[in-house]
Amino acid sequence: MELRELNAWDVSPGEARTIQRELAPRIIRDGEPGEVQRIAGVDSGLPGGRARAVVVVDQFPDLVTIETAVAECELTFPYVPGLLSFREMPAVVEALRRVQATPDLLIVDGQGIAHPRHFGIACHIGLMVDRPTIGCAKSILVGHHDPVGDEVGDWQPLIYKDEVVGAALRTRPRTKPVYVSIGNRISLESAIDWVLACGRGYRLPIPQRQAHSLASPPRAPSGPG
Repeated sequence: MELRELNAWDVSPGEARTIQRELAPRIIRDGEPGEVQRIAGVDSGLPGGRARAVVVVDQFPDLVTIETAVAECELTFPYVPGLLSFREMPAVVEALRRVQATPDLLIVDGQGIAHPRHFGIACHIGLMVDRPTIGCAKSILVGHHDPVGDEVGDWQPLIYKDEVVGAALRTRPRTKPVYVSIGNRISLESAIDWVLACGRGYRLPIPQRQAHSLASPPRAPSGPG
């Protein structure tokens, strides 16, 4: 897969925050994916103190895996909340470059614009691939929401500094919601619809769930979006 070159990765935390602020205005916060034949799930973990990134490409609508790309690299960036991109993206970039079946839509395990500087890892990936990209996180990084109903598809706006930055979405009864936000080139409403379309009874969308199982072995540490 071809990727845009956006920034260097060997930077300080202060420089990383500046890069996020400079890139955030380039995110397109609306749109529809159009005809979707392939959906990628993207996740990264830290097994053995190394960054391990996985991209699983599934055929849609049956969600059968047609390709899996894996890459690992040494960790060189410190753990800093809100700067996950700079800790794990070097491995993600390498995994994305190895993908042959270019996806029409990507679902990333992490935050999109639901981020202190409106530029989580899903935005970084979405801007690099220039394709519709969704952030689907398992926990909140910023913001608050009202209680979410118990039915699959119920959701509440995720509010940060008086702005809707995402949605707390119920994808499975009697489980915690997931936190959906725009990565790039998609509206929030469309992002919610696609997460639900790929859920099939699980809490996480199937492509993301598949990538997560390969990126994060049992008891491997992970960081927020």
